[in-house]
Amino acid sequence: MNPEQSRINKLERHLRQGDKQALDELFDLHRMRLWRIVHFRMNPMLRRRLEPDDVLQDAYIDAVKRLDHFVKNSFKSSFLWLRMIVCQTLIDLYRRHIGAQGRDMRCEVALDGLIYPQSTSSSLIFQLADSATSPSQLVSRHELLEKVSEVVGGMDPLDQEILALRHFEELTNSEAATALGIAQKAASIRYVRALRRLKAVLSDRSGFFTEADDA
Repeated sequence: MNPEQSRINKLERHLRQGDKQALDELFDLHRMRLWRIVHFRMNPMLRRRLEPDDVLQDAYIDAVKRLDHFVKNSFKSSFLWLRMIVCQTLIDLYRRHIGAQGRDMRCEVALDGLIYPQSTSSSLIFQLADSATSPSQLVSRHELLEKVSEVVGGMDPLDQEILALRHFEELTNSEAATALGIAQKAASIRYVRALRRLKAVLSDRSGFFTEADDA
């Protein structure tokens, strides 16, 4: 076990006793991972008003208020607990700042002139196209968005979530399986299946696939 994981384990033991100082340190240790989640999940309408760091600040305040929730529910991972709070904070902030203007969390958003429902699928579509498009390929980005939209839209919602968790939130297979309440083997199979469906669209684009993606 590496020193950082040993430190996290020690802090989690203190956190289970309601130690706020342990929460402060764990939040700092997980901050960059939590920031990636906010960056991926944040609704474009909300992004016009807030920065990811603003969301993390509110999420930390929510975590302090809900410390008993961690203690009483025997969470095995402080990161997954904080991730859950961050996602709920995003929803709360959306309702507070956008409210009726956006109808609900499934409001439609425009990506390069195309309309998609705001959800995991739309975040995936935008991020996949963005990561696979170099400056010299910008003229074909509209076409790429349409192709990626068709592939992602045809995926099972659970496959979409696995792809989001593993590739953009950078969760381990074990963390993704726990977050979704499925077996690790099932999570791995779904991730590989989702990647293979994307390869037909993105295999000729730089910056997305690596040799490790099929592992």
